[in-house]
Amino acid sequence: MTQLFQGKTVFLLGAGSDIGARLAVMFAERGARVVGAYRSEASVAELRADSRVRLIACDVASPESVRSALTAYAELKLPWDIFISCVGVLEPIGRFFSLDFEEWERSVRVNSLGQLRVLHTLHPHRRQHTVNHAIFFAGGGTNSPFRNYSSYCLGKIMLIKMCELLDDEDPALNAVILGTGWVNTKIHRQTLRNPAGAEDNHARTAEFLRAPATGTSFEDIFACIEWCIRSGRERVGGRNFSLVHDPWRSSGQELLAQLKQDPEKFKLRRHGNT
Repeated sequence: MTQLFQGKTVFLLGAGSDIGARLAVMFAERGARVVGAYRSEASVAELRADSRVRLIACDVASPESVRSALTAYAELKLPWDIFISCVGVLEPIGRFFSLDFEEWERSVRVNSLGQLRVLHTLHPHRRQHTVNHAIFFAGGGTNSPFRNYSSYCLGKIMLIKMCELLDDEDPALNAVILGTGWVNTKIHRQTLRNPAGAEDNHARTAEFLRAPATGTSFEDIFACIEWCIRSGRERVGGRNFSLVHDPWRSSGQELLAQLKQDPEKFKLRRHGNT
């Protein structure tokens, strides 16, 4: 099979996250040029040792930092083919009216608008005359309330709708968002250190972390991204996929046929609409 990522440039936002760091290495192993953007220097200590990955400081909460990251990226003269955002923050955790609103608002920005600012800023630096790919990650609350995590949930819901909007507006961008399910990453520390705010989810999180192998693997996340890129914008663009529940594995031909028949499938809609 042709190496899909050989010679491609992947811009990976959130390279300091556990998912981002692992994806950076996996793309590099497959011949991609990887540019990783990170917020904390300590979070990319291991990636620093990998000469295949270029690193750029970028805090999505700061417009000034995003502009500086763009300047650094432009100097590399590497038009990007694939944009992947692994940014996410669960805090503040607790019921809406118990939280500090400024902290809550900042979290919404980090989980949505900050990531979109980076994509918007990078857009002129994409590879021209081809279809580029933008991959985001969804979170809990897509089909039900995600109690005590409202800023995280709302930000991720915004990204789900934005993928549909980008798909509608830009025929040269394959915008997709993936729900990974439970993944054993350090983001769960935010829940563990706030048992009162997390309520029942504290116990669920602790139980999962005692048996992390039951969660989604980094290899599965990479495989689903690869499937979305191979499948093409016409079939997967603008949609929200579940890695755990959707039958995308083993080529996913039945699923692709369903998507071709139903342009509304896996998009944000009002339930029971007539």
